Amino acid sequence: METFDYDLQSVQEARNLARQAKLAQAELAKFNSEQIDKIICNMVKAAEENAVSLAKMAVEETGFGNVEDKTLKNKLASTELYKFIKPMQTIGIIKDDQVNKVVEIAEPVGLLMGIIPSTNPTSTTIYKAIIAIKSRNGIVFSPHPSALKCTLQAARLMNDAAVAAGAPANIIGCISKPSMNATNELMKCDEVDMIIATGGTAMVKAAYSAGKPALGVGPGNVPAYIERTANIQKAVKDIITSKTFDNGTICASEQAVIVEECIRDQVMEEFRRQGGYFMTPAETDKVAEKLFIRGHAMNAKMVGRSAEVIADSAGISIPPGTKVLLGEQQGVGQEYPLSYEKLTTVLAFYTVKDWREACDLCIKLLNNGGVGHSLSIHTENPEMAIKFAEKPVFRILVNTPSTHGGVGLSTGLAPAFTLGCGTWGGSATSDNVTPMHLINKKRVAYGIKDYTESTNTSCSDCAAQRDSSNAISEDQIMMLVDEVLALLKKRGDY
Repeated sequence: METFDYDLQSVQEARNLARQAKLAQAELAKFNSEQIDKIICNMVKAAEENAVSLAKMAVEETGFGNVEDKTLKNKLASTELYKFIKPMQTIGIIKDDQVNKVVEIAEPVGLLMGIIPSTNPTSTTIYKAIIAIKSRNGIVFSPHPSALKCTLQAARLMNDAAVAAGAPANIIGCISKPSMNATNELMKCDEVDMIIATGGTAMVKAAYSAGKPALGVGPGNVPAYIERTANIQKAVKDIITSKTFDNGTICASEQAVIVEECIRDQVMEEFRRQGGYFMTPAETDKVAEKLFIRGHAMNAKMVGRSAEVIADSAGISIPPGTKVLLGEQQGVGQEYPLSYEKLTTVLAFYTVKDWREACDLCIKLLNNGGVGHSLSIHTENPEMAIKFAEKPVFRILVNTPSTHGGVGLSTGLAPAFTLGCGTWGGSATSDNVTPMHLINKKRVAYGIKDYTESTNTSCSDCAAQRDSSNAISEDQIMMLVDEVLALLKKRGDY
C-alpha cells in the first residue's frame, strides 16, 4: 500500500481545499443580498449556540485565557459583528453619484486565505468566515498547530451552517494537517486572491511577501497613560478589566501603565486595592525570566496565564486574589524586559514628571514593538486626549479598557479581530478590518465634460487673466510719469 509523508499530505490537502473553495466562490459571487444575509444569519446562530463549547475547546487545547472571556469573544465575532455589518452594502450598486455620474458596483475579491493565531483561534475563525461571506468571498484557514482542533471545529461549524442556508459546498475550508509547507502553498497558490494574516510578526511578513494582496496586522505594545485629571478609581478598574480579559491575550491589551508623580501614590494604592501586586526588583527579574525566551520573544507557556500561575512559576509569593502583576521599569529596550509586549497578566509601571515626559515615553514604548496599533489614555481633559492623538498609532482609546475599546466592545469601532496598524506598523490598512476591505469596486463613469471645449476655455481664460494682470490703468501711467519726472529733477537731469 502506497503511503505519503505528512508534509506531502499537508501540501496536497491545501491545494485541494483551495481548488474546491475557488469553485464554490465562483457560485457564491452570483448570490444576491437576501441570499447572503440568510447564510450569515445561520452562521451567527451556529456561533451563538456553540460559543461556550468552542471556548472550552480553545482553553483545553491551548491553555490560554479562560472560558468565560473566550465565550464573549465568540459572541463578539458573531452576534455583535452581525449587528455592525448588516447595513453594509457589499453587493451590486453601492453608490450612485448623480452629480458626477459615477456608479460604483461591488465585486468580491475572490478566495481568501485566513491565518489564525493560537491566542484567539475560534473567535478569529468565526469573524473572518462571516466577513468573507458577507462580501461573497470563499475562505480557507491555516490554523496554528497548537490550536488545530478548536480552529478546525469552528471552521466546520461555519461551513456547515453556511451550506445549510444555501451556500455552495466547501465555501469555507480549513487545513487539518498544518505545516509551514501547507501554509506557504496556500499563500502562493493561484487560487488564493488575498491573504488576511493575524498572528506573529514573522507570519505577517511572510504573508506580505507572498506576491499577492494581503491584510496583515502587527503586534501591539499599548501604553496606558493615567493623566493627573483622570478618575483614578475608574482608570485602574478599566486597566485591570482589560488586562485580565482572557488573561491578556488580545493585542490591544495594555502593556505599560504610565502615571505622573503627583498621583503616583494614589494610583499605586488603587491598584493594590483592586488586585494589583507591585513586585520588588528581584521579583520582577524572576518573572521576566519566565516570560521571555530568546531575548524578548514571549514564552508560550506564560501566554494567557493568570497572575497566580505566573507567580508560582517564578517562585514568588503574592496575596490571594491578585489579578495583575506590576513591575517598575526605568527605561525602554533590552535592559528593561517588561517594556515589550506581554500577552498575559503582567504590566510594566512607569512614573513621569508631566504629560510631556509621558508623551516621550509613549513614543519610545510604541517604537519598541507597537507602532501603529493602539494607545490608551485616561483623562478628564479633552485637550489632553487630542494631544495624545498625535502619537504614532491609529487607535487612541480614551477612558475605556483598551482591549474592549480596540476590538469594538466598548467603543464605536468596528467589531474585529484583525486590527490594522497602517504603514507605520507594516500593515496595508489602519482600520479594524470589515467586509468593506474585502470587495473590489467597479465604476461606471459617464462623460460629463467636453474635453476640447474644456481645454480651449481653459486656455482662453488663462490668456484673459494674463492680459488682465498685465493691463495698466491711465491713472497708474500718470503716477509713474510723475515719479520719473521727480527723480530726474532731483538728479538735475530735467
